[in-house]
Amino acid sequence: MRARTLILSIDRDDDVGYKADVESPAVGREACLDAAIRLGTADPEDSDTNAIFQAIKTYDELKANGEDVEVAVIGGNHMNMLEGDRRVSDLLAKVIETTKVTECILISDGAEDEYVLPIIQSHIKVASVIRVIIKQLPNIEGTYYIIKKLMNDPKIAKSVLLPIGFVLLLYALVALLAPGVSAVLVAVGIIGLYLLFKGFNFDEYFIYAGHTVIESFKKGQFSFVAYLVAVILVIGGVISGLMSVITNYPNSGDVGVLYFALTFLFGAVIWVIIAALVAAAGKITDYLQNNQEGISRIFVVPFFVVAIGMITYGAVIYFLSIAPVKPFPFTTTDGIMAMMLLTVMGLAIAFMGIYFRPRVQKRVQTWMEIRERLEEEESSGNKGKPVYKKVKY
Repeated sequence: MRARTLILSIDRDDDVGYKADVESPAVGREACLDAAIRLGTADPEDSDTNAIFQAIKTYDELKANGEDVEVAVIGGNHMNMLEGDRRVSDLLAKVIETTKVTECILISDGAEDEYVLPIIQSHIKVASVIRVIIKQLPNIEGTYYIIKKLMNDPKIAKSVLLPIGFVLLLYALVALLAPGVSAVLVAVGIIGLYLLFKGFNFDEYFIYAGHTVIESFKKGQFSFVAYLVAVILVIGGVISGLMSVITNYPNSGDVGVLYFALTFLFGAVIWVIIAALVAAAGKITDYLQNNQEGISRIFVVPFFVVAIGMITYGAVIYFLSIAPVKPFPFTTTDGIMAMMLLTVMGLAIAFMGIYFRPRVQKRVQTWMEIRERLEEEESSGNKGKPVYKKVKY
């Protein structure tokens, strides 16, 4: 049996929908050609136009060779890449179901679109990836034009220009208001934090967390209240950490930054643990009400949160107790005992979560099977029976 191939152009940031008002997926040569023309008319400088034309060209070549092919353009989300990837996955599944294709050739205009390659491979075999590179004039004028174009891109502006502007503003404020503090050191520290933030994809986690909170609010779920309480508790933890620093080390010149950080954690860890437990409890409550099958996935989270918090708290107490800086409410002996006791308790709680998780998962699965069987029996028992409706007069 010959393979039916899908020539697929992925527009991850959905320029084809955002700029040209083309509803994706566009399936078929005529629909893709119309999308390319409309996008090229709306923004002649967009590289996605070339990618779509390359998809049509590849489709024509394979079609001329007698192969069974189809061509499609799928757009994601212009403002939210996480939502865009989810949309690409859903639309691709629909295209595969409609066209009955068995393999795919991906047309990409850059590395950004290739982030969706694992998503595509989870739905269909990828036979090849064709990269479209736009030719530019290798001179100063062309380089200046490219840089200017990038600076006008809202995504580039948020990722590059906004942090640079914030760092420069912070540098100026520190130099003006705190002349004794090294403004260069503060600026370099902020840049380092931002690079770590981007390197570990923390921005995606914050976007996902914001999306989760908004969805829980729209659906009227209990987790929204739990998330709100958790945020308040985290703020309380920050205040408690700062108060701990002020109480233990009122003279800032006596200690270093490391002691400040450890003392801050000493005052904030318990609050953060409680906040995480409240958020997890809200999520578990939602699962109990709407999706019991998901309980097994989140069941172990409270155990791990408490375990990590206790181990961290014990380590902080120990390091502060052995520090030469005084005063601190724990002696070295107290610190050793606290670290050993809290570490053992934390590990025990983590093992409890791991031990009970498969049992909870098995019970949930059994309950789901019983519910499905009862629903099937109820639906089969109602077949052929007349439906009566209550009418109020």
